[in-house]
Amino acid sequence: PGPRRVVSTARLNGGYREDLQAVFNYQVAEHYTEKLPGGSVEGYLAYLIDKLGLPQGRTAGLLTAASMENAAIKTASFRELEVTAIITGGVDVNGGRAGDPARYYELNGQWTYLGGTINILLFIDGNLPPHALVRAIVTATEAKSAALQELMAPSRYSRGIATGSGTDQIIAVSNIESPHRFSDAGKHSKLGELIGKVVKEATKEALEKQTGLNPRRQRNFLARLERYGVRPEDFWRQAQEDGLAFDRDTYLEYLHHLAGDERLVALAAASVHLLDEHEWGLLPAVTVIETGEKFIKSCTSTPTWSSSGQGQEPITYVIKAFMRAVTELIKN
Repeated sequence: PGPRRVVSTARLNGGYREDLQAVFNYQVAEHYTEKLPGGSVEGYLAYLIDKLGLPQGRTAGLLTAASMENAAIKTASFRELEVTAIITGGVDVNGGRAGDPARYYELNGQWTYLGGTINILLFIDGNLPPHALVRAIVTATEAKSAALQELMAPSRYSRGIATGSGTDQIIAVSNIESPHRFSDAGKHSKLGELIGKVVKEATKEALEKQTGLNPRRQRNFLARLERYGVRPEDFWRQAQEDGLAFDRDTYLEYLHHLAGDERLVALAAASVHLLDEHEWGLLPAVTVIETGEKFIKSCTSTPTWSSSGQGQEPITYVIKAFMRAVTELIKN
């Protein structure tokens, strides 16, 4: 209820502003994704501002396919300073890593809308000069990417770990009326720490609410191998080649039963990280192959795998297919 300094990526009334009275994050209805009221993103935002009874020219809004019911709200404070992040998110559909192959080419305002977005509303109860408010966006973006890295969220367009989605947006708000002035929002400052804390926590919570993306879901070797193109059907084809006598449904049931085995998850995580290090230019191929084969050999001497009392043969074929898949990934 007073003057605020705002920096945002909003398509309407975005950029740097000191005259905004309201900001919002709005879920786009599914039937609007092809044809928006107003005829364009900007026109749709103007339509929404009227619909919400907010002042035109004094409101900035973000659009998302994520549900507002799944928004995460986190606040952190230190002495006179308080920071709040309100985040909605989803990366299962279009999570990507900076530098991935693009999904569209924009020319003269013609572009394609993609579902799945991490939108951040960041409210800082402190007086930040313009440069510090822009720096707050950098810190918040790094925190979002850190959250995705800690979840090992896969890019959908490459073999990398996602750093965000292709449609992420942010609004950062500073309280001009606050008597407390802060000139640095970088990671060395307490303000930067609070921004990083609330954005990372809220990003994780929002993703879990929206699509169930959380550490438990990622504790699965199928989830870890997916980034490098290994799918359940690949295991089934390999088992058939090895002469498995069980039907597809029985085999896949055992496969998913074993997918959360912590020893196999650890092996998959270690192997995939070796591949990442090679792709990033940090390890030569020969070292990756030698080290990976040692991991795999150590795993083949592991005691009997758990089968829930349903016999060992299908599990044996799962293990064999898993070892072969990891070995081929490393060698290729």
